[in-house]
Amino acid sequence: MNPLFEAVIAFHIVVGAFFIFVGSFGLLKLPSFMARLHAPSKSTTLGVGGCLVASMLQLLGETGTVSVQEILITFFLFMTAPVTAHFLALTYLHTQREIDESLPQPGSNSNWSTLGGEVAGAVPETASNVEQPN
Repeated sequence: MNPLFEAVIAFHIVVGAFFIFVGSFGLLKLPSFMARLHAPSKSTTLGVGGCLVASMLQLLGETGTVSVQEILITFFLFMTAPVTAHFLALTYLHTQREIDESLPQPGSNSNWSTLGGEVAGAVPETASNVEQPN
């Protein structure tokens, strides 16, 4: 095989190994769940992708054929890792949020989402159009 081609393969392996190391190190050392989630979902995905590209180039250099399996693995890896990280982040946000009891209940007739401002098209409450309780 051509030495330049082997150098390109070695470059992809080294870059992939670097990203895998950074992602694994971040998974161990970062303080919170959201920070730890970012490390493997981004950098480790790039690291595994770099190693897969190196493997595809190696097979291409030796046999002259393209590996369909490795292309599919790379495709599914880059499609599923961000989606999985997104769902994990949403699950974390929904389970860790504190419920604010001062918010009005749904269906109540208050303009809490406008922070006290007037709603477009709404009639302001004045003494003449407010119903008086019996």
